[in-house]
Amino acid sequence: MIPPLELLTETASQTAGPYVHIGLSAQQAGFDIYENTIHNRLVQPNTLGERIRVEGVIYDGAGVPVRDALVELWQANAAGRYAHPADDQSGDIDPTFRGYGRACTDFESGLYTFHTIKPGKVRCGADRWFAPHLNLWIAARGVNIGLHTRMFFSDEAEANAADPVLNGFEWRNRQPTLIGQRSEQNGEVVYRFDIHLQGPHETVFFDV
Repeated sequence: MIPPLELLTETASQTAGPYVHIGLSAQQAGFDIYENTIHNRLVQPNTLGERIRVEGVIYDGAGVPVRDALVELWQANAAGRYAHPADDQSGDIDPTFRGYGRACTDFESGLYTFHTIKPGKVRCGADRWFAPHLNLWIAARGVNIGLHTRMFFSDEAEANAADPVLNGFEWRNRQPTLIGQRSEQNGEVVYRFDIHLQGPHETVFFDV
């Protein structure tokens, strides 16, 4: 017999941790235990597109770096097409690029890093386009439900101005929390994207 709803109690929840690195990014934690490891380097020697490094720190509400967070990245290739059978856009598929990676924040610095390529614009209708962007998912101790956000590119001002996501939420003053800032370091293109889980600089997260 099923008890009445008023007699049911909430099931205890569990946050992601403290062993996120071992379970989901074992290589970074120093364990070579999986035959196929998902890691933070998405590019191969023949991958098409501009090579970039994406890095940043995840901060909690007190401004302290979260040193045991997991970040997953999913993105289109340089032609704006995802490596997924449901994506039937006209852009070419790059067989050397699956567009998915996983990184954990560094135990000491709190820095996460991805080595990838800059994606192209993605069609979102007959005559509308998403600006080039990265889809990010964050899990950590104290985060019961993974957080979804996007990183757009600071050197894509025209595309960003027309993007339906960037222009689709009410508080336009929070758009900068979704922009990765471009720089060059030792000949390498780097985009800095810090993520704030709470506080006055809280990153925009999406209900996906």
